[in-house]
Amino acid sequence: MQPDPLPTSFSKETKLISTPVEIGYSALIWRRLKRDRVAMFGAILVALLVFVAIFAPLIAPHDPAEQFRDGLTPNGQPMPSTIMNGGGNRFILGTDANGRDLLSRIFYGARVSLMVGVLANLLAVSIGITIGMAAGYLGGWVETLLMRFTDIMMAFPTLLLAMTLVAILKPSLWIIIVVIGLVYWTWIARVVYSQVLSMREREFVTASRALGASRRYIILYHILPQMVPTIIVWGTLGVATNVMLEASLSYLGIGVQPPTPSWGGMIQQGQSYYRSAPWLVIYPGLAIMITVFAFNLLGDGLRDALDPTQQGNP
Repeated sequence: MQPDPLPTSFSKETKLISTPVEIGYSALIWRRLKRDRVAMFGAILVALLVFVAIFAPLIAPHDPAEQFRDGLTPNGQPMPSTIMNGGGNRFILGTDANGRDLLSRIFYGARVSLMVGVLANLLAVSIGITIGMAAGYLGGWVETLLMRFTDIMMAFPTLLLAMTLVAILKPSLWIIIVVIGLVYWTWIARVVYSQVLSMREREFVTASRALGASRRYIILYHILPQMVPTIIVWGTLGVATNVMLEASLSYLGIGVQPPTPSWGGMIQQGQSYYRSAPWLVIYPGLAIMITVFAFNLLGDGLRDALDPTQQGNP
């Protein structure tokens, strides 16, 4: 005699319980990131900044270099913002000392700041990863030479070293990008070096070495993929640092040169009017603060989402 079949509802319930729900690694990271409201707020701010930087020619109300005849008050002072002037002019954030629209210059300044921040950080991360991985995996005299060179570079104050290099090479947008990349890679190299030291003796690297894999193969296909979370986090946080460094150089007059709009240069040009026209300093300063704040929030959120100790907690 055959046993009676199980009820349909019981079979379905048993099937649902016995079948594990598998979540991919990328989906798990995205789920954690979505639950972090602070990180998502930072991501939204970063997306808005990128949108402004890309579409600045379309959304800027005026040409950032145009000097308007009605851009100055009758006594030759910068025009205040629409709110401060009771709606009496067409310049939303007012004008600078040359009668140029401040909002348009801030929009175009976002292009410069983000371009320098992202490209300089890509250069710094590339140099740091190369030096850190070579020193950590190869060891011996290579490790000693590269790490002592890194220590020497770290001994110099970052801003002072950047000022010296820019002054020697003549300031321009691309020189600023290269200089910031050349002075910022040391911290990334240190982080990568310390992680590669702990990784080169792990089982999967030892097994690959025993099977005859070359050093290049092990570095590219075994160690480098393990460094992706670290690279992403440092790549995000480094943009904020580079934006501040570019603004500092421009404020000192050795960064991006006029008439190209730069937030640091705008603060430097408007500081002599901080009593009569404080918006010339306040609005570019707020733009720098929001940018650094947004990338720091996103970087902290990515660091938590990519933390391998949290993989069991979706």
